[in-house]
Amino acid sequence: MTIATLLVHLDGSARCGARLDLAVDLARRHDARLTGLFAEIAPPQRVGTVARWPSGDYVARVAAVRALFAEHAGALGDRARFIDLDRGGEHTVVLRAVEYATSFDLVVVGGYEAEGHVPADLAEHLLLETGRPVLIVPPFGAFAHVGARPLFAWHRSRSAARALGDALPLIEPGAEALVVEAVRAGEEGDEMAGLTLERLAAHGVVAEWRKVPMEGVDLMDTLLNQAADHGADLLVAGAFDRSGFSLFGGGAGTRYLLRHTTLPVLLAN
Repeated sequence: MTIATLLVHLDGSARCGARLDLAVDLARRHDARLTGLFAEIAPPQRVGTVARWPSGDYVARVAAVRALFAEHAGALGDRARFIDLDRGGEHTVVLRAVEYATSFDLVVVGGYEAEGHVPADLAEHLLLETGRPVLIVPPFGAFAHVGARPLFAWHRSRSAARALGDALPLIEPGAEALVVEAVRAGEEGDEMAGLTLERLAAHGVVAEWRKVPMEGVDLMDTLLNQAADHGADLLVAGAFDRSGFSLFGGGAGTRYLLRHTTLPVLLAN
């Protein structure tokens, strides 16, 4: 299992460089091709009643981020490529970003930022409409490397199983991995936990299994607390799970993670 092509979303925010550093690190580790996609909401330039695209401000922002990409990804040589989406309407930005993302093995995007020029639900659309795993990088903190201390959020469902498989190429040899199964008081744990641990071991990942009771704390906060206790550098979870496992709350839990994660999180649907 390998990652051969990566797409990283780029914008003019202060966090773009940190997100790019992580994407470049992954490209180096996997000898992969990296595409940086600049995509922002931007109005056209108006001269009287005439709208012209692109505006001078947009052109300047593209140039600045293109230079940033060249600086951070230049060592990749011809394996690095910059693309300007060249659209400014919110709906069109989302639509075109989704169309691009379907062609890559892994998509890297930033976490939710209240102030910015990126559609607030961009990551959500990428998860629901591309069929690709999406790595969310929080809008704070330094995360130039992931995979040494992963935490897998587990329940027996399609999306959790897919997320685990999609994350395997990101996990380092000898990683200190933890599988967390959150259960309500009185509930039994996964009787097939051993098979999941065998699957990880078959890929060289030796993991500890931890069944965690939920007592007055919802699932996503439980996972983030466990990640902090483990010193995790990557959280892996199924997204928008509607398999009937009510702890994950369908889309509500995923949206909470998208807005509140404190570490990089690999999500798959």
